[in-house]
Amino acid sequence: MTIPESHYTTPEDRWRAEGTTYLQENEIMPGDGDSMTSGNQQQAFQTGSSLAPYGDRFSGKGSTPEEKEPLRYDKQMEALKDERCRREGSEKRQLEEVVAVSTTRGVFHQLLLTSAVLLLAAGCGMPIGYSAVLLPQLYDVNETLTIDIEMGSWIASVHSLATPIGSFASGPIMDRWGRRPALLMAIVPLFTGWIVLATASSHFLLLLGRVVAGISVGLIAAPAQVLLAEIAEPRLRGLLVGAPFVSYSMGILLVYALGSQLHWRAVAWGGTVLPLLSFLALFFAPESPVWLARNGQPKRASDALTWLRGCPAQAKQELHKLIERFEEEQQQNNGSPQSFWRSLSEISIIKPLVIINGFHALQILSGTYLVVFYAVDIISDLGGSDINSIQAAVLTAIVRLAFTFLYCFLLLAMPRRTMVTLSGLGSGISCIAIAAFMYIRAGEQKTTLDMYIAAALILVYIGANTGFLTMPGILIGELLPAKIRGQIAGYLFTIFNLLLFGVAKGFPYAKAALKTQGLFLVFGCASFGASLLLFLLLPETKGRTLHDIEDYFQQRNWLWMSRKRVATVHDQEPTEEGRRLSKK
Repeated sequence: MTIPESHYTTPEDRWRAEGTTYLQENEIMPGDGDSMTSGNQQQAFQTGSSLAPYGDRFSGKGSTPEEKEPLRYDKQMEALKDERCRREGSEKRQLEEVVAVSTTRGVFHQLLLTSAVLLLAAGCGMPIGYSAVLLPQLYDVNETLTIDIEMGSWIASVHSLATPIGSFASGPIMDRWGRRPALLMAIVPLFTGWIVLATASSHFLLLLGRVVAGISVGLIAAPAQVLLAEIAEPRLRGLLVGAPFVSYSMGILLVYALGSQLHWRAVAWGGTVLPLLSFLALFFAPESPVWLARNGQPKRASDALTWLRGCPAQAKQELHKLIERFEEEQQQNNGSPQSFWRSLSEISIIKPLVIINGFHALQILSGTYLVVFYAVDIISDLGGSDINSIQAAVLTAIVRLAFTFLYCFLLLAMPRRTMVTLSGLGSGISCIAIAAFMYIRAGEQKTTLDMYIAAALILVYIGANTGFLTMPGILIGELLPAKIRGQIAGYLFTIFNLLLFGVAKGFPYAKAALKTQGLFLVFGCASFGASLLLFLLLPETKGRTLHDIEDYFQQRNWLWMSRKRVATVHDQEPTEEGRRLSKK
């Protein structure tokens, strides 16, 4: 049977786990017509919920015991047909009933908590870009701590070597004490690292400061992404999870701008400001309601959800779903928590791990972070000696910030798969164009026109490739199931940063062997590979609840185009639009 389009809640086809018999999210429940007002349309049920009327389900008032139990499938169909006249309306209204789950006040609170995380994310971006302004100053023979290429490669890459240490520890920490305490603990080494850098009197202390700051960035990455994914409602999740990368880019831009005007020690002192501000902001923020619900604190979880959604009824509904799913997991394991290693053998976890790790490797090889670490060197090779490489690096940071900001809003309006595919294609094409340009102009005298062409190409590359920058947090926040999300997120960032360290450490030697044009050929091939991987395997998660996404990965398919399209209202007549689509 072909699924009518009226059953879809996004432009992408609806998907369900095999055997699912629940109603779709956009179906109004029997009895809701009396309890749902136009100002409370956000109470529409999400996938996987039992099918009791909303008000009766949580209040326990005004209903018989039979009404509190989930309706049988055939009774659901009959009730839906009786209620069809009340459900007639535009498709837009049906979509609003699915995604509009928070009041304006609730949305403001979600944005407020996100802003606290953004301060910390900007603070993490500063040490990432710090090597790009530190190394040129240390290469100066007049500098008291002058360095050679070998020491410079260590200063640039040791940050990435230290980050996995923090990432590895972040999973157990945030699972044991919570997402917010993990972030507060992580701010301490970040502040300390900047102090060590600002007062360094030897190369060892420079490396130590980079290591301490790197550990802190590793501690922060996973809890920040997981916290935002767990507090955000589906319609805002892409924007909120992607927003920290805007702050990362802003932190990189900030450190570039400071480095273009100030001594590297003064820049390091400036790096202590954002960690202090973020600590104060996060100190008053609520904990993740998902963590609270799964750790025996339903009252705190209810309070947090009420604050985040602005609607007590919606908070009760969402809390019920969280507890219900947690209890189902416990029942499947005879009441005991499932072991970490046993969880890794489940297909619902293997598939997201393949997608995430595969993308991480290809993203690193596409040059996303290498251009940040070695921006000055790469731009000097492209534009020649006439270009002011420091100012050009600041310009690239501005472009990266602008495009990161743009991509975050594209996540609201554009399907994930479309955005990342176009980003990879643009990145790959621009890399091939840069390599071809450099091969053609190799050995030729650099002209002003060459400088402008090189600048335009590198800016196009940065703009396109920035789409990749937003994806790791989204993949980890959306694809991993709740029962293992906190613990495994840290390990994924560990693997990611180990790969990044190896590539960053070997970059100067690869550049010497392949030349800059050869490196951009590698960047281009990796960009195309990342687009192909996500196009084939990544499910469309825009507008979907985290429960929906978990259910999708229970299916046996690996390719997105071979997913099952299961109609959940089997006996409902297809709409005219549905009949038209079925003929295509």
